[in-house]
Amino acid sequence: MQEKVNEVIEKEIRPLLAMDGGSIELVSVENGVVKVRLSGACAGCPMSQYTLVNFVEATLKEKVPEVKEVIAVDDFKDRFGPGRSCY
Repeated sequence: MQEKVNEVIEKEIRPLLAMDGGSIELVSVENGVVKVRLSGACAGCPMSQYTLVNFVEATLKEKVPEVKEVIAVDDFKDRFGPGRSCY
């Protein structure tokens, strides 16, 4: 299933997000739960939750029926560096 999910992300989702300066990375696929990391203009965008549910999750569920849910993960180490926090 991971190959199918990755193919949909690469061919259908990433190009559309890139048109607005965003990007997406597949983190993992386990038991129908897809974890992704939004980056570029999508990272921190107030509309990112809408994009995640109404575009990313809807597209993946349509193309790969085994997908149950899509979750965005954020690695604070990538954003703030090791040993730093967001506050």
